[in-house]
Amino acid sequence: MKKLINNPDDVVKEAMAGMALAHPDLITVDLENQIIVRKNAPIRDKVGIISGGGSGHEPMHGGYVGYGMLDAACPGAVFTSPVPDQMLAATHAVNGGKGVLHIVKNYTGDVMNFEMSAELADAEGIQIASVITNDDVAVQDSLYTAGRRGVGVTVLLEKIVGGYAEAGASLDQVVALARKVNDHGRSMGMALTSCTVPAAGKPTFELGENEMEIGIGIHGEPGRRRTKLTNADDITETLITPILEDLQLKNGESVLALVNGMGGTPLIELYIVYNALQRILKGKAISIARSLVGNYITALDMAGCSITLVRLDDELLKYWDAPVHTPALRWGR
Repeated sequence: MKKLINNPDDVVKEAMAGMALAHPDLITVDLENQIIVRKNAPIRDKVGIISGGGSGHEPMHGGYVGYGMLDAACPGAVFTSPVPDQMLAATHAVNGGKGVLHIVKNYTGDVMNFEMSAELADAEGIQIASVITNDDVAVQDSLYTAGRRGVGVTVLLEKIVGGYAEAGASLDQVVALARKVNDHGRSMGMALTSCTVPAAGKPTFELGENEMEIGIGIHGEPGRRRTKLTNADDITETLITPILEDLQLKNGESVLALVNGMGGTPLIELYIVYNALQRILKGKAISIARSLVGNYITALDMAGCSITLVRLDDELLKYWDAPVHTPALRWGR
């Protein structure tokens, strides 16, 4: 294992300390409670939005804390859910009196711990709502989930819903929009290599020189099948076909497209995938109205990619385009 770390047990706290020093104008870091909070939180009369999950998926979620996106993030240990006390501390930190939304990826530990923290907050009189993302079309159940996994749509949802909350929407309105984004989005990923968890010191699984894993999760869990390595055009076709089938997109519709790197894939390769994606969708009379290409929801150092599509309408486009300023995303401000 070759990594830029010190003690594997200190990886998360040292990374959080580095984030605080790198972005003092955007975030504050509470190392005791292990949460990342928007600089001026809580904001009076604004719905607070928090999310969280195991570390190792950076920039998600801490990189999305700031104006127009999340108000706080709760990082757990690598690939391990944060605990309810973290989530409750984050809820307190962002509660501006208009309620707090928890955005939860559909992983068993995340769902259970966010439910516990919501019950604790509700008992204190804080208005809480939760939305679970479950956009992965690769498998119905996995090692970490009951039902579909929450993956790339989570990032896009946080941006769109964050823009809506910034505009003054109520908690009920924010929840409705979040559910709409989740319903309109689907994802699928693949791996060329495994990832190496610092505490383990060895790859999570083995792939042969001429093998790839189709439908992996963001923790390196297995997907639909292991198959022979092929070229970028074929890989893109393999990933996008079940997404299109599930979304049932029609001629003339437009989408928000995310071509996401899993942490160890060069950007040049991701643009090759995006080129193939654009060509495939154009052939089906589906237009890409907005896009992101890069590492946005990763699995440590895994080589591979995922594709996410969200069916767009005027409302989703409006709040996607709304200003955002976080460590990982910035436009319009």
